[in-house]
Amino acid sequence: MARRFVEERRRDPFYRAAQAQGLRSRAAFKLDFLDRRFRLLRPGRRVLDLGAAPGGWSVVAAERVGPHGEVVAVDLRPIAPVPGVRVVRGRVGDPRLRERLGSAPFDVVLSGLSPRISGAYATDHARSVGLVRDALRLAETVLRPGGSFAAKVFDGDLVPDLEEAMARAFYRVHRTKPPASRGASSELYLVAVGFRGGSDAGVAPSPAPDI
Repeated sequence: MARRFVEERRRDPFYRAAQAQGLRSRAAFKLDFLDRRFRLLRPGRRVLDLGAAPGGWSVVAAERVGPHGEVVAVDLRPIAPVPGVRVVRGRVGDPRLRERLGSAPFDVVLSGLSPRISGAYATDHARSVGLVRDALRLAETVLRPGGSFAAKVFDGDLVPDLEEAMARAFYRVHRTKPPASRGASSELYLVAVGFRGGSDAGVAPSPAPDI
């Protein structure tokens, strides 16, 4: 099984491209797709990257928000330094994490959180949805009104309820699968735009983006 995985990865054009371009992971191409489609990353924006290790999304985000933007990467695992990225070692779901992120609101929250795979799909799916719900709860306390949230999740019967929860907090919710996701993979991406706003943001609500 492990040998077959290695061989499939070597034949994967996105894996080979990531290696050739010196990217930390093929996930960079997934964020590139999401950004081009939903206009998530713009110069000067503040981005929170949850489950950031090894830093593939953080590298892309830092490049696109530029020197006047900021990326905060959160993970329990270490992340090698990235210019323009502040690393916070912590666990999403820890109530102390919110305070460590500071008081300034974020424009975008990204979640690449993934559960420890058990091999039982129903269990892995439920854990994946649970992680996205943790990320969503955090996003609702740190996003500015009008902000965006994008999360990876394993597809399954719990996703519609998750989409409904996101729709209560955002004007629009989209389901998509980047070309860089393996065809056999169950992962999909939920992108919510136009955060309706909350008491922590301290900014007047913005109109929903025209996506």
